[in-house]
Amino acid sequence: MLTEESIKELATEWYKKLDVHVPMVEVLPHLADKELEMVFPEATVYGYAGFEGWFQRVIRIFFDEVHTVKVVEPVINGDTATVKVVVQWEASVWNAPEAYSKRIKCDAFQTWEVKALGDKAIITKYIVDGLEYHEGSATL
Repeated sequence: MLTEESIKELATEWYKKLDVHVPMVEVLPHLADKELEMVFPEATVYGYAGFEGWFQRVIRIFFDEVHTVKVVEPVINGDTATVKVVVQWEASVWNAPEAYSKRIKCDAFQTWEVKALGDKAIITKYIVDGLEYHEGSATL
């Protein structure tokens, strides 16, 4: 059964793993496979295969990432929940042949759908609703 605590734990663990670019096999247990839909500003992907393509691309673009979870607000309905998430995302990016990298700093507003899998919560749908850039930030 889902709890607010298990959903907050999912969000915290998810972003810690994204920050350090863990091997994909360590991220997959947080995601459903067949029903997974992930909507990012640059792409919509489905299932593990779609996620792998996105993940392998972004870990080669962004570095020195820091995700700070600001809001995790679940509405639980038995074994499923809709979750509003706000995370501050910071990352550096270098675009060849530029002389210097750039720093992105923004708040990402997201809507997740999660379900219970045993005593853990996993993501079935992940939508980036919008990005709000901080003053002085580079943009995507």
